[in-house]
Amino acid sequence: MFTMKNYVQATSLEEAYALKKKSKKNSILGGNLWMKMGSRNMMTGIDLCNLSLDQVVENEEEYRIGCMCTLRDLEVNNSLNKEFGGSFREAVRHIVGVQFRNTATVGGSIFPRFGFSDVLTIFAALNTDVELYHGGCVPIKQFIGMKPDDDILVNMVVKKDGRKVSYQSHRMTETDFAVLTCAVSCLDGKYMVVLGATPHKAQIVDNVELADPSSEDEVAVFAENVVQQIRFGSNMRGSAEYRKEIAKVLIKRAVKELNK
Repeated sequence: MFTMKNYVQATSLEEAYALKKKSKKNSILGGNLWMKMGSRNMMTGIDLCNLSLDQVVENEEEYRIGCMCTLRDLEVNNSLNKEFGGSFREAVRHIVGVQFRNTATVGGSIFPRFGFSDVLTIFAALNTDVELYHGGCVPIKQFIGMKPDDDILVNMVVKKDGRKVSYQSHRMTETDFAVLTCAVSCLDGKYMVVLGATPHKAQIVDNVELADPSSEDEVAVFAENVVQQIRFGSNMRGSAEYRKEIAKVLIKRAVKELNK
């Protein structure tokens, strides 16, 4: 658990950013579900609940998903799931339960770049920019490689570029952390594969060609080539070798789903 001396509902992003920069002991509050699992003494908790950042805003070109949107918002948003083949629903439906998903926020799931994050994996497989208050819009691939700092994640900006995407994961039990997460997207015949919970942060293999996705042999070679570019590790949920074999299976399943 954590302790907090002061609680502030920010009236603007400028105020929230100034407070966060003021002390390393000041923190932005999301759903507090991961934060409460740690142990820290916080000076000031900064709440963004009054800044209208809990909405999914759609136009003809993109979705702007506010940092205070919940994982449940991703799960039940019909337009978002229709555009991307139900991949957001699939990515979050295993995360603990509805009560948890009604509280956990997009910002809290993305900003820490957790290795186990289903949410980071699905966003990384799309044409996504991360909008930061101070740093502006950053491509998600660049964002994943950045270290968390004093900036504030404002929106996830997902472009409607016509790509198809499939989300797969493997868990020992239904609501446990994933042993491996996998998202594969395809645009104009070029594939992008994202593997998370490796157990490192989501890793991206982009612009991969697959001449005949209906050929099991070619898909197997495709999956083998992808996993050779990924760094796997071992932890209590599985060994690096196990994850590598699971990755091949999930990639093949995703390719098959994309080409039904």
